[in-house]
Amino acid sequence: MTDVLLQVRGLHAQYGNTRVLHGIDFDVAQGGITTILGANGAGKTTTLRAVCGMVRTQGEILLAGARIQGVPTENIVRQGVAHVPDGRGTFLNFTVEENLRIGAYTRKDKAQVQQDYERIFGYFPMLKARRKQQAGTLSGGEQQMLAVSRALMLKPRLLLLDEPSFGLAPLIVRELFEIFRTINRQDGISMLLVEQNASLALKLADHAYLLETGRVVRAGTAESIRNDEAVRRSYLGY
Repeated sequence: MTDVLLQVRGLHAQYGNTRVLHGIDFDVAQGGITTILGANGAGKTTTLRAVCGMVRTQGEILLAGARIQGVPTENIVRQGVAHVPDGRGTFLNFTVEENLRIGAYTRKDKAQVQQDYERIFGYFPMLKARRKQQAGTLSGGEQQMLAVSRALMLKPRLLLLDEPSFGLAPLIVRELFEIFRTINRQDGISMLLVEQNASLALKLADHAYLLETGRVVRAGTAESIRNDEAVRRSYLGY
């Protein structure tokens, strides 16, 4: 049986008096990729924020069997959860190298940090060529790659990806998703992916959950969801 890294049960989340998630359940396998699909406003981004402790929640969130629901965000990060938010969130006035050093700020293994710089530059060689360049001068695709790289510098067990394809050219998106696949296979990093491009997400992921207005309405292997006629009509366009 596959080990579960992240287990979420009965998760409710709200902003003020507005409840967005209504008791959802989902898992992310150790070394697996899970995608959460749904229309705008379904609660996808809120789900990632709930895992990070950034919104008010009820329910149970377990990371490798340890409860993280109610734990401060910075402590969740130290337990190996890295979040790449929508809008990328790079420090635009800092250089590429400075952004990466910020990503590694929680780590004590300084010798390994230097090795990880080179490993990440292997995934994203264009960042190595621009390591002294201000992040704000990078293209949109390069900024997204920097945001992912900065998260990887945390040496996470779980990488949360919020709409990584948003605003990027199709060629850049395909390249980025191939890198995600390589990172998952080579480094064994589990991923929880929120993505509007359902077709692309289902090709990358092992398992998928479909959200509608804060509730899981379909769940299963990515292949079974991809072959679901209702999902094809509503999200895949064929």
